[in-house]
Amino acid sequence: MADEDRSPEDDFQELMRQLFAGMGGDVDPEQLAKMSGMDPAMMQAVMSQLQGAFNTSDPGGISWDLAKRQALHIANQDGLGVTAGQRTDLDQAFALATLWLSEATTISELSSPPRTLTRGGWVEETLPVWQELAEPVASSIADALTATLREQAPEEMQSLIAGAGKLMRTVGGSLFATQLGQVVGRLATEVVSGGDVGIPVMPAGEAAILPQNFADFGRDLEIPDDQLALYIATRELAHARLFRHAKWLRLHVMSQVTDFARGIHIDTGALEDLASRFDPSQPDELRQALESGALIPARSEAQSAALARLENVLAMIEGWVDVVTEDATSRLPTSPRIAEAVRRRRAVGGPAEQALGSLVGLEMRPRRMREAAAMWRAVGDAVGMGARDALWDYPDLMPTADDIDDPAALIARLEARARGEEPAPDEFDDALARLLAGEETQVSGEAADESPAADGDPATDAEGDDDVPEDPRPV
Repeated sequence: MADEDRSPEDDFQELMRQLFAGMGGDVDPEQLAKMSGMDPAMMQAVMSQLQGAFNTSDPGGISWDLAKRQALHIANQDGLGVTAGQRTDLDQAFALATLWLSEATTISELSSPPRTLTRGGWVEETLPVWQELAEPVASSIADALTATLREQAPEEMQSLIAGAGKLMRTVGGSLFATQLGQVVGRLATEVVSGGDVGIPVMPAGEAAILPQNFADFGRDLEIPDDQLALYIATRELAHARLFRHAKWLRLHVMSQVTDFARGIHIDTGALEDLASRFDPSQPDELRQALESGALIPARSEAQSAALARLENVLAMIEGWVDVVTEDATSRLPTSPRIAEAVRRRRAVGGPAEQALGSLVGLEMRPRRMREAAAMWRAVGDAVGMGARDALWDYPDLMPTADDIDDPAALIARLEARARGEEPAPDEFDDALARLLAGEETQVSGEAADESPAADGDPATDAEGDDDVPEDPRPV
């Protein structure tokens, strides 16, 4: 068949035949690169992974090494090392920021010194967290691929598809691992610091700045580098201190994200529709569908609830960091301008929202940050920064969404607690009291059933009827 007579379906079938041929097949990485938008070198790595899956005795795993190689490939393409001058300047900024921050919060200093990272170094440090977040989605995509192939395959191929279930999971998982690597690699070219993402991707209690991205961020702000470094260092230290102090907070945030991710399933209808018109020579639609999350359907009620909880938690974290950073950098003449630049960057969708939107369909734009910051400001003004920061000591002390809406009620409770008074019961307290009252009533009833009277005490049985008042109710 001449090349001009080949249809897209013929091209795809030929590629599948080459894949099923395993190591003996001669797959052209440039052809697949054209389909996926990847460069041929990285596609060759993908093909090596897939071909290995076809020949392994235990396929079914997802190669996170593939994601790491892809992320490092992108991060290091234009990545620069950290110069001695950059390291010295940022170390000095961190040292002064530590002193200023100790005047703005009672949360203690970090136990390990802050670091300067290259883009590739940031990938190495944070990829385990991205893997944890992406794994539920990778499994869902792999399952959807298997199900779709099973539904679309001719009857004579059903036995082959059924016997290749683990293999299909490996193929789907490998494709998703490649996408994860692309997202994390691009993210490494944008994030300025460890806390820039919003979620705790750095190891707990560690602070870091990426000098190359820091320089890109400040290039058009017309703000002196030393003042910008002081502000970013203060904000990064505040974020790292909070997560080191509130050891429960990292798990709390991650569980909210994974609760959302576990509810994800792939829209097989959209996948089938895309496959029906897919043209290997025009891969843009497929690539855009993968990157935009178009194959992930609308959120379920459970996911919406998880998203609301996550947004409130992130708003409270970022709101506290905003307030503490503002107080600590009040000596900086350009602090308001830098804060506004950070807010604008966040308002249009920061790096984390773009990454999580692509990976798990999660729109993580904490719209309530200003309200949360106003709450923390009001609490600090009313009861002092010590009582304010103590709200992070335990998860049951952390303010709720209702407290963001009504800081006055939270302040009243804190002031009453400071006076040694019992706080006024809220809805939760009332519900708990009713529940306990119901249990006490039940226990009392069970005790009455087990009393001697119930076992035939002669003082209260049929022979003692004269002492028992007659029931006045009609029969």
